[in-house]
Amino acid sequence: MSAVQGSADQAVTTPDVTAKKALVASTVGYAMDGYDFLILAFILGAIGADLGLSPAQRGSLATWTLIGAVVGGIGFGILSDYYGRVRVLTWTILLFAVFTGLGALAQSYWDLVFYRTIAGLGLGGEFGIGMALVAEAWPAKHRARACSYVGLGWQVGVLLAALTTPLLLPHVGWRGMFLIGLIPGLVAFGIRWYVGEPQLFVEQQKKARTTAPVKLLVKDAETTKVSAGMLILCAVQNFGYYGLMIWLPSYLSSRFGYNPLQSAVWISVTILGMMFGIFVFGYFADLVGRRPALLTFQAGAAIMVVVFSQLTSPTALLIGGAVMGIFVNGMLGGYGALLAELYPTEARATAENVIFNLGRGIGGFGPFVVGAVLAAHSFQLAIGLLSIIYVIDIIATYFLIPERKGAALQ
Repeated sequence: MSAVQGSADQAVTTPDVTAKKALVASTVGYAMDGYDFLILAFILGAIGADLGLSPAQRGSLATWTLIGAVVGGIGFGILSDYYGRVRVLTWTILLFAVFTGLGALAQSYWDLVFYRTIAGLGLGGEFGIGMALVAEAWPAKHRARACSYVGLGWQVGVLLAALTTPLLLPHVGWRGMFLIGLIPGLVAFGIRWYVGEPQLFVEQQKKARTTAPVKLLVKDAETTKVSAGMLILCAVQNFGYYGLMIWLPSYLSSRFGYNPLQSAVWISVTILGMMFGIFVFGYFADLVGRRPALLTFQAGAAIMVVVFSQLTSPTALLIGGAVMGIFVNGMLGGYGALLAELYPTEARATAENVIFNLGRGIGGFGPFVVGAVLAAHSFQLAIGLLSIIYVIDIIATYFLIPERKGAALQ
């Protein structure tokens, strides 16, 4: 049976205690990752001044983190399909937290590149494993919204970083901010004790494995086509998100003269818009289907990045940032569910992590590309040009992605 063929609706319609625990663990873990990652956006200026980094080098720190995420996503995804969602999820959170903290010891650009790249290994593993854990534990009727809650976890962490970093940075410095990143390591141990493996995964482990998980992503022409389509979607999602979020504080500062606290307020509103978008997308995708929801949000993103790049008044920026956030990041709420529905249990975490993190690796060049365009032209042009990638997104969704609303997991 192809990994993309449909199947009957699941009989269970109400999440049980195990499902709810899986959701809490994955959401909290992803929130901690989001907090640690966005700290970097707010301390790039301080790091650059202290270590003498160019704008391209500053932007590349995020890129190196995401390159590490590609490697970690592939490796930890495969390990999770062999050794369990919960066990490997614990490893990923711990690794990301420890090497984020070690960034405080950096004395040069290459020191920091090393620490960020290794931290990225853990970051890459967390998303797909957490999504697979939730998708396998929750009934089909609520799967998209449950996965959207995991995506909301990242945004909660990002929002906390936006609100607390400007307050803490003057007192603890950028090295102190990296040390705060050690906190998620404690969460890892709690998850290991609190959460059990989904029954679907436990049953799969009793069967003989005949094919390596990665090979199931390209097992036939139809599955290969879908994998290519999902890679495009994940690349666009990450390119747009990181291209905007890493440079947005600098954009607001250089063009409008906002201080760090003012930038934090505007970015927080944008993040709130993203959170609302993720929440709405999950319910929308469960109601109308994955494809209609994706196409609606992709069109909205293409329009709003252009609109946002033309805004000049504080009020318009505040409202425009929130609306842009709804569409640009709302789609994150659907990728976990859709990827889970497209591939079998024996390769689910591999598919979630390999495809999303290859997309993350490609999208990781977003901050670098935005930095290069702004160096040659302007922030306004760099942000406005992001609309092109969402048009590519629409084309890929329309021609390559099947509908899987309500499908039982294989």
